[in-house]
Amino acid sequence: MELRVTESTTDEEAQAIAEALASHFDDDVELYAGDGDEPVASASAPASAGVASASNGAGSRPSPADDDLGPTEREELLWTEIEEILEGGPEKYKARLGEQGKLFVRDRLDLWFGEEGLKFEDGKFAHFDAEDRLPADGLLTGAAEFEGRDVHFMANDFSVKAGSMAKRGVEKFLRMQQRALKTGKPVLYLMDSSGGRIDQQTGFFANREGIGKYYYNHSMLSGRVPQICVLYGPCIAGAAYTPVFADFTIMVRDMSAMAIASPRMVQMVTGEDISMDDLGGPDVHAQHSGSADLVAEDEEHARELVAKLIGYLPDNCDEKPPRTEGRAPRLSPEGIDGVIPQEPNRGYDMFDVIERVVDADSVLELRPEYGKEIVTAFARIDGRPIGIVANQPNHRAGAIFPDAAEKAAQFIWTCDAYGIPLLYLCDTPGFMAGSQVEKDGILEQGKKMIYATSSATVPKQSVVVRKAYGAGIYAMSGPAYDPESIIGLPSGEIAIMGPEAAINAVYANKLAAIEDDDERAQMEQELREEYREDIDVHRMASEVVIDEIVPPSTLREELEARFAFYETVEKQLPNKKHGTIL
Repeated sequence: MELRVTESTTDEEAQAIAEALASHFDDDVELYAGDGDEPVASASAPASAGVASASNGAGSRPSPADDDLGPTEREELLWTEIEEILEGGPEKYKARLGEQGKLFVRDRLDLWFGEEGLKFEDGKFAHFDAEDRLPADGLLTGAAEFEGRDVHFMANDFSVKAGSMAKRGVEKFLRMQQRALKTGKPVLYLMDSSGGRIDQQTGFFANREGIGKYYYNHSMLSGRVPQICVLYGPCIAGAAYTPVFADFTIMVRDMSAMAIASPRMVQMVTGEDISMDDLGGPDVHAQHSGSADLVAEDEEHARELVAKLIGYLPDNCDEKPPRTEGRAPRLSPEGIDGVIPQEPNRGYDMFDVIERVVDADSVLELRPEYGKEIVTAFARIDGRPIGIVANQPNHRAGAIFPDAAEKAAQFIWTCDAYGIPLLYLCDTPGFMAGSQVEKDGILEQGKKMIYATSSATVPKQSVVVRKAYGAGIYAMSGPAYDPESIIGLPSGEIAIMGPEAAINAVYANKLAAIEDDDERAQMEQELREEYREDIDVHRMASEVVIDEIVPPSTLREELEARFAFYETVEKQLPNKKHGTIL
């Protein structure tokens, strides 16, 4: 270390300063006076820590190498206490986890975050002084790194009273949620809970800061940060609300379930004798209620699904979704036109179009078994995350049923919350008609889909792939719904209804009056061709109803350019508190 002192400093003073500095900083020191080139005093670092300097008698700091202090008995006792907490509940309950194909909760955290990924845990000592041994009160919270992202986490310990929730664990849960609101970081809920601890409900059930606050906080976090929930067991009553409040819910086959009440309670209340799986297993919520976004085959698969899912999402609504390196589509765009049948009533798989437009291996479909006539999926175009809303002609001819409309509305709303642009691929005869769909709420669910499309402020691109009939063109972000572009393919048609229905509605009496079958068939064919000319996408482009007709083989390039150009588009909604439709 080289330092300078003033020229007025005496040699004795300079030497004393050098020795003091050498002792204090444990380093060699040379002192120079004024602008001089030769040192006026020097001192070496002490030969060993803790030994008094021979020149000045001052004590020096001990160095780590010579520090013989170690953990005290007090600290060793704390380590023992921590180790006991980390063991979780009684061994007999931990053994049952293996029989059920489940991991002990701390092994689960190792699977998710690895040895280095768990940053810290809060509340290990919750209920430490309980008469009944309740490690961490059966609920773990903390912070971790997951797939390169900082996240908050919560995880139930099923070996402690079946993962049930009570006062201390509830407080930890609430603190974690409230901190997520402050940090703007995603939340992972690893749920395996039988619900509230009934025999200890005083102090946590109805309190202002009790279990009911979970769902208040879920509501405040909704749209602020991504909330992802994975179910590892039968989550009953209050525990079942966290999965449905989360943005995304993953269930594990042959392991997880969720229901408002247990089978035993259901039998007591209704007399129905039913198994947990039939009451609220993965198939129930993936196919019928729509509450499960994805179903994993095992614990490892659940982690893989969440790792892929979070890759499309920003940390919070103020950030942009993460981009990756772009990749060419898995299938050639040259084949798009060959995939789409000329006949409007022939089915085909819309994924054969999607896989020719988006980056290879980038498609993640959500709720695939629910409302199958609409596809909702994340994907990427040139590395940019997008949300796809596409009619599926292979299922129910792509007609929109109530469940599909609800599914689409929820997906659109979620994409808009997190700034993920939307791509609509339209090929639908419109909303389904009939007495059953009226009972199922086709108008109610249909309005939600139209409302979500109307209110979304993210960039929207709409492609008329083939038929766009009735209010289907409204729900699929047609010209009136403020899309950045409406692109037509040469197979496209836009109309109030399809040719067959239109001819029947307008010319039924005229055709019925024709007695000759051949003549009637000829007239029907002429009317059909005339009608199709009127609704052809070329006429729509001629009247500037749509922005452009593009060769199908260029659709990928067209969308890539348009999503890039409109990336920073700003849209304003009317000044109001919020709408009343969702």
